[in-house]
Amino acid sequence: MLKVFITDDHELYLEGLVLLLSKQPGIEVTGSALSGKELLDKLPAVDADILLLDVHLPDTNEEELLTKIKAIRPDIKILYLTIMRGTRYIHKLIRHDIDGYLLKNIGIEEFVKALHTVAEGNKYFSKEINIIDTDQDFRNTITIEDKKIDEILSKREIEVLTLICKEYSNSEIAEKLFLSVSTVETHRKNLIAKLGVNNTVGLVKFALKNNLIE
Repeated sequence: MLKVFITDDHELYLEGLVLLLSKQPGIEVTGSALSGKELLDKLPAVDADILLLDVHLPDTNEEELLTKIKAIRPDIKILYLTIMRGTRYIHKLIRHDIDGYLLKNIGIEEFVKALHTVAEGNKYFSKEINIIDTDQDFRNTITIEDKKIDEILSKREIEVLTLICKEYSNSEIAEKLFLSVSTVETHRKNLIAKLGVNNTVGLVKFALKNNLIE
């Protein structure tokens, strides 16, 4: 029996994931946590082969959390399940010898395959993620099939991204889209987080690489 412990800060999603995996033959969900702190509190007594973990937990830094997990339970496999597609996150986590990285849009068959692959001592990364990019200028961004863009970004986020790439300021974007400046700032922060880039330059590189602007 493959035993899994899950940590995700979205309670409804976490409950759904526990239910989904509990129905899969040969897989047992032995526990869950809603925060990094809760995970670390429970970890010494956790009975699991794999820790399924979201990248962005608001109460902790991902690298700090990984270091503490490894110190407490060096035996446990760590598999990330997240919306974060940017290779900046992945390269940073790989340095801590994670066992895999999955995107939340995967199907259940691939999900189960990934769990078993990791349990057997192998690595598993979603095929949509380009871990190695030989182009230094685009090292921290990725290419995504056109049909996948709208799965990552909302229509409004794409509008904001396009205007950012045209060098409009937050106030100018707010005026054009009939939004408040604070809302535009929030969209900008969300874009940076979702795409795994560092700044506006990273947003522009992503847009160029994925043909969102000319």
